[in-house]
Amino acid sequence: MNSETRNCKNCSQAFIIEPDDFSFYEKMQVPAPAICPDCRFRRRAPFRNEISLYSRKCGLCGKALVSCYNPKTPYKIYCESCWESDKWDAYSFGKSYDDSRPFFEQLGELMQRVPKKATIISTSSKLGPNVRSEYTNYAGGNKDSYMIFNAGGNENVMYSRGTAFSRDTLDGYQGVQLERCYEVINVNESTAVQFGQNTVGSFDAAFVLNLSGCQDCFGCVNLRNKSHHFLNEPLPKDEYERRTGEIRGSYSKMEKFRKEFEAFSLKFPRRENSNLKSVGVEGDYLFESKNVRNSFETTRCEDGKFLFSVKLNRDSYDLIGFGYDSELLLGCVAAGYSNRVIGGFWVENCQNVEYSAQTRSSTWCLGCDGIKSGKYVILNQRYGEEEFHKLRDRIVKELKERDEYGLMMPPALSPFAYNESVGQEIWPLTRESAIAEGLRWEDDLQMTKGKGTLNAEKIPDHIDDVPDSIVSEVLTCTGCDRNYRITGAELQFYRKAILPIPRQCFYCRHADRIRRRGPMKLFDRNCDNCKKAIRTTYVPNRPEIVYCESCYQKEVI
Repeated sequence: MNSETRNCKNCSQAFIIEPDDFSFYEKMQVPAPAICPDCRFRRRAPFRNEISLYSRKCGLCGKALVSCYNPKTPYKIYCESCWESDKWDAYSFGKSYDDSRPFFEQLGELMQRVPKKATIISTSSKLGPNVRSEYTNYAGGNKDSYMIFNAGGNENVMYSRGTAFSRDTLDGYQGVQLERCYEVINVNESTAVQFGQNTVGSFDAAFVLNLSGCQDCFGCVNLRNKSHHFLNEPLPKDEYERRTGEIRGSYSKMEKFRKEFEAFSLKFPRRENSNLKSVGVEGDYLFESKNVRNSFETTRCEDGKFLFSVKLNRDSYDLIGFGYDSELLLGCVAAGYSNRVIGGFWVENCQNVEYSAQTRSSTWCLGCDGIKSGKYVILNQRYGEEEFHKLRDRIVKELKERDEYGLMMPPALSPFAYNESVGQEIWPLTRESAIAEGLRWEDDLQMTKGKGTLNAEKIPDHIDDVPDSIVSEVLTCTGCDRNYRITGAELQFYRKAILPIPRQCFYCRHADRIRRRGPMKLFDRNCDNCKKAIRTTYVPNRPEIVYCESCYQKEVI
């Protein structure tokens, strides 16, 4: 079959469906999509709220809890123990399909009635439960951690996303086996790295980019197996310690050096991407993956397209999050340990499940919510095998006629607003443009403003001068005016690491890490050395020097 160019039904943008795409859709028994990859992403993204948390109470036991569901939404929220218990029955909410009404309209009504688990915590995680880590979401096996998301196997980790098997680390984005690290992006197997990006196997380094096997480096770029380097120049140990000691711990001096380092780093070439040990891939932050295209932040994936933040998956398209030990997933958010799931939201250990949410250990389910160990279930109502397939065929026929079969559920069914979701982080929209696209917008995100007791300019410049009493103060973010606090464990970390008190809240620091990570979109440009055409996340008019893989390896390695 040849490639086919289509115009998106939503935005009219032309997009190409390749022969291997047609083969995958045939395998999934769905028609090729009528909307482009960008619009498909914006359809999925509202279903993944990672970092917007709210104070709620369990609808069964009354326990105070933290939830990713806004109190203004109609959903009843249960704590983890109540939701996992036998105190309620998901089948009691079942309803018969009415073929005179749209299927998704009926599914939306069901989803509003079925109770929701407070946060998205996998019960199938091989890492075990979270321990003293209530302020987490899409996370498992964490201990004594706070405000971490899409994370697992961590201990004493705070304000981070995408960290795994790490400890005593703050403000990380996408890292494995970190210890005593701070403000790091795609740093792995490293200790005491601060303000680092794309760095591996390094120790006691700060303001570093693209380092490997380095120790005691400060303000360095593209170094391999070096020590005691300052702005890429070797120094005697005592001189290195003198220079770095003049900067460490002071907010004003570290901020000044950060700006100097950003300018300094522009003198050095960047790789076209940050992929590692991957073959036949196109995207960024793709690790140990094969034949993965138009994807970002994947690990050990194979034969996939349009994936974001997916691990250990194969033969799947259009996914956000999870993916573990699964294949034949299409248009899903947080689906894993499963086979052939279409349009699922938080589906685990399932097979042949379509357009279902919070569904576990089930097979042949369509339009379900909260079902566990179900078989032949539609809209939470059980059927015999023959009756199930007849009714399923009618619903699938309706969805095909609407050009919706094979896509994620409509955004109107999402329990989250677009600006609560990862969509706003990856593909930011204004309130007006989101609403124009039919996406919900939340004006009342939980936050506190105007309650500050200590202004940023009153915080001591050096960490050595910060009193214990700061943990009793309410600070005001210099970026968004949101109030935030410094915890006792956080203060102890800053003192040990000789780091100043941050002047911005977690949300602004997280947004800045996403900015530095780069966009989740590929652009055509040429290698700045050999002029070869490349696909990269660096927009052509950006100031960085960008090399193709071959030229970068020749110059840096």
